[in-house]
Amino acid sequence: MLLLDVIWCWLLVRIARRVWGRTVLSVFMAAQILSFIWLIGGRLLHLGWDRALPKFAVTAMFIWHFLGLGLLSLLGIALIPVLLVWNIVSKARRSRVHIPKPASDPAGHYSRRDFIGLTVAMAPPLFTLSLTGIALSQLNYFRVRRLVLPITNLPIALDHLTITQVSDMHVGRFTSGSVLQKMVSTVNNLRSDLVVLTGDLINDSLSDLSEGLDLVRAMDPRFGLYLIEGNHDLIDNGEEFERRVKASGIAFLLDETATVVVRGAPVQLLGLSWTRTRGEKRDQAISQSVRELLRLRATDAFPILLAHHPHAFDAAAEAGLPLTLSGHTHGGQLMLNEQTGFGPAMFRYWSGLYQRVDSKLIVSNGVGNWFPLRINAPAEIVHITLRRA
Repeated sequence: MLLLDVIWCWLLVRIARRVWGRTVLSVFMAAQILSFIWLIGGRLLHLGWDRALPKFAVTAMFIWHFLGLGLLSLLGIALIPVLLVWNIVSKARRSRVHIPKPASDPAGHYSRRDFIGLTVAMAPPLFTLSLTGIALSQLNYFRVRRLVLPITNLPIALDHLTITQVSDMHVGRFTSGSVLQKMVSTVNNLRSDLVVLTGDLINDSLSDLSEGLDLVRAMDPRFGLYLIEGNHDLIDNGEEFERRVKASGIAFLLDETATVVVRGAPVQLLGLSWTRTRGEKRDQAISQSVRELLRLRATDAFPILLAHHPHAFDAAAEAGLPLTLSGHTHGGQLMLNEQTGFGPAMFRYWSGLYQRVDSKLIVSNGVGNWFPLRINAPAEIVHITLRRA
């Protein structure tokens, strides 16, 4: 990324031509490069430097490096053959008719070439700063998505059972301050029978874990609260995360189950640990973990699988499990519409309700953020009401 930063800085400054344009671009690119080095250095050395960056600066840096830089590079690669042909044709025309190469007007007037160059060069910082403003306004917003699910053979006592699903809080870099208290207040105002947290309590740093655990303790369901882990929880030190959460007294399920009695009927929560396997064998490993966890299934209780990765639904549906709750996808994060974007490009299930025979899956968009910008994938807390089918 740093190499691409340097390359594009050199190219954009050359294209800008005007002194003020070059100055603006140089300042913008220098800020991006320094912020990137500061963030990575702070994380790698565990010195906490990354925590000192203003939210505006780190938001702009994320948008530029994870979105703007990639789009610009793809556009640049696509335009290379077009620019080569255009340059060859232009030179051939000049040599035939002896048209002098246009120059900038020293009096301050812009030639068409100046104007086009400056417009092209200023597009990246304008793009980045505009999206940064949008992202900052989104970081304090989330919705409550309400779903009513008809469940075959749901025990009579569990008719109208309510569950609040809180997924992907990502306490830390982008999810901080008053919005966290707003999340807790929203959960408590829903007065659900159960509250389940389906992974990614923290963004990446264990320094945020104490605050995250305090927020979980402040949630007040009628009958029980249960937590599982996600991939971001394990970035800093997975073993230490698991040890501290276990010691907190919060019901933390690591390939374990817990049974809570709701209005006289037992409900069994099956909590799946994050599968460390990567690459092509990940889905196979997830399915194997689900099958092993389901060996603990109680025959006399209504089962609910909590799995951070939604692909756990394949094995759950195969086993006839009535309900699976997942997160991880952030609703696709950047979506052109409900069916087009990063969601379907990366996951089989990415947002909302999915069904296979009598088995249902809810994938939450998540209420927090690891990346500051969302498009057509709003942050959310999910409120579920179960009904007898």
